[in-house]
Amino acid sequence: MLKLNSTHSSSENFKYDVFLSFRGVDTRKTFTDHLYTALLNEGLVTFRDDEEMERGEEITYEFENAIQQSKSWVIVFSTNYACSRWCLEELALIMERRNNSKRLLLPVFYHVDPSDIRKQSGCISEALHMHEEKFKREVNDARRKDLMDKIKRWRTALTQVANLTGLTLANETNG
Repeated sequence: MLKLNSTHSSSENFKYDVFLSFRGVDTRKTFTDHLYTALLNEGLVTFRDDEEMERGEEITYEFENAIQQSKSWVIVFSTNYACSRWCLEELALIMERRNNSKRLLLPVFYHVDPSDIRKQSGCISEALHMHEEKFKREVNDARRKDLMDKIKRWRTALTQVANLTGLTLANETNG
């Protein structure tokens, strides 16, 4: 089992040992709840979103701050992860932070094939296509360009994270 040390680095002061990114409707009441409990039982200070948190178009300062102040990140990819703009924004921010640091990132592929994420095929392709079609309907040219740039950023982040070693969990008993 992966062991995270809960002591903080002397060069950086982290508020959280782990930032947990996941699509709530897919895994909140199942796998992610079990993972969250296991992390807490190991004494790790873990950030996860609150079900009642208000969601908007843009990721909130609280989430950006939590991503920045986390020593490590665990991303639980599930069937509908890429359907959420919020999840894709979290992923892009995490990848940007990871590329500028030596922090641990553990992708968990929960009923999702890592190659679908890497190649952006299957459910990932469908989700990105849905976002692109919606963004293309934006009437403001500058806003539409910004939105299409987000798609590029998300695609890059998906490819990068799928190239990392992670855990693949699919239809396993007691997985």
